[in-house]
Amino acid sequence: MITDSDMAIPFSSNDSVSHERKFLKHIRDNVHGNIFLEPIFLKFVDTEQFQRLRDLKQLGLSHMVYPGAVHSRFEHSLGVYWMAGKAIDIIKKYQGPELGIEQFDVFAVKLAGLLHDVGHGPFSHTFEREFLPLVLNGSTWSHEEMSEKMVDHIVDQHNIDLDPQLLKKVKEMITSSSHHPQDHLPQRDNQFLYDIVANGRNGIDVDKFDYIIRDSRACGLGCNFQPERLMETMQVMDDEICYRAKDYLTIHKLFTTRADLHRTVYTHAKVKAIELMVVDALVKANPYLHITSSINQPSDFWKLDDSILKTIASSSKPELKESRDLILRIHRRDLYQFCNEFSVPKDQLNNFKSVTPQDVVCSQSNSSITLKEDDVAVSNVKIDLTRGMENPLTKINFFKDYESKEKFAIEDGRISHLLPAFYEDIIVRVYSKKPELVEAVSTAFENYQLKTFGRKAQVHETPEKKKHLKHKTHSTGITTVDIY
Repeated sequence: MITDSDMAIPFSSNDSVSHERKFLKHIRDNVHGNIFLEPIFLKFVDTEQFQRLRDLKQLGLSHMVYPGAVHSRFEHSLGVYWMAGKAIDIIKKYQGPELGIEQFDVFAVKLAGLLHDVGHGPFSHTFEREFLPLVLNGSTWSHEEMSEKMVDHIVDQHNIDLDPQLLKKVKEMITSSSHHPQDHLPQRDNQFLYDIVANGRNGIDVDKFDYIIRDSRACGLGCNFQPERLMETMQVMDDEICYRAKDYLTIHKLFTTRADLHRTVYTHAKVKAIELMVVDALVKANPYLHITSSINQPSDFWKLDDSILKTIASSSKPELKESRDLILRIHRRDLYQFCNEFSVPKDQLNNFKSVTPQDVVCSQSNSSITLKEDDVAVSNVKIDLTRGMENPLTKINFFKDYESKEKFAIEDGRISHLLPAFYEDIIVRVYSKKPELVEAVSTAFENYQLKTFGRKAQVHETPEKKKHLKHKTHSTGITTVDIY
């Protein structure tokens, strides 16, 4: 079982620091500075299952557009562990006796932060949201549920002696983001503890705190959001983490910064083109590599990471030729060609159904070129502030000052008339898989918009030079397309 020494929190007192320092693993992080790992957490970090996170890029394929975005889920997980520890330490410092926070709770929160992403698949969310639904009809697989299984697997495989109740609590904290306010939250003591790492109640959690800062820095983007302000001033009221009313705009900045990252990085038009190509390559390779056979077995799943693309690209097997050619096209920057996009009109959002290649192909006009579904790729991108068309700040409770005994919600209109009145965008992008078909695909896409909305919803015309792209053959003999 866990000893008191294992569970000691560094820097809880001067005596504790001097006594425990020799047991701590010191890591220098480029976001948080010095991170210290206690012996029990090192037992998890020093496993092949956790070290696998080094081979999962945090931003999937975004590094193909943002070269600095090569950070991994390994350092992100260490960052969430550290921030989870700071958050629970702050709450315990000011309200520990009142809330009955025990060392057991502190340990559970920190371990949940460390292990929250241990069940992630390759290429960020592309694996579970784009690839799996295509090869497993109706797939409900999620990395959160896989993280639960991986935690059990690590504990069993490496004989880590943990209290079963502690293990249960850690897993519940990892999956708590699946519970939304409209759901009936499970009846638990100290429910606020489950909102620190993965907050399904209102979306404010240390997971977001870390990846927003880390991703912005890696991509060379500015980030004005400062989580320390929120963490230092949060207060638990009625079993819920609440925030000072004066921090309303800071919280709003958290959600808008996340939305900006989605628009400019995570769903960048060229990033999505590469993702579509990778998904096509994986779908074609799956019957031979049996990728999906490992997704429910932790003993096999931990061996699956981003290196699967290298496996396909370096293979000489004829059955992998189509997949290999797609990956080589990515390396040679011969990408699916972005044709155009439109933002779904606000009055259509409620009833919107994802646009498919079939929708585009069925909208083509009479021409000398007949498009097939396999010539077209479509990306339906949703960008919101975490609650779809709802304002996420309506789910957050505030307090006036530290002497206050009441919590309350705040309406946007009481803060500023410059805040948005709408909270969701859906952007439909269409791509041609062959450069010579850009004009035909673009025209069919315009026809689809006329048929659906009675007008073209796109802002810009497809440039004529893009419509008439030709392959260029260089002296190397490699055939590429000029897409820059």
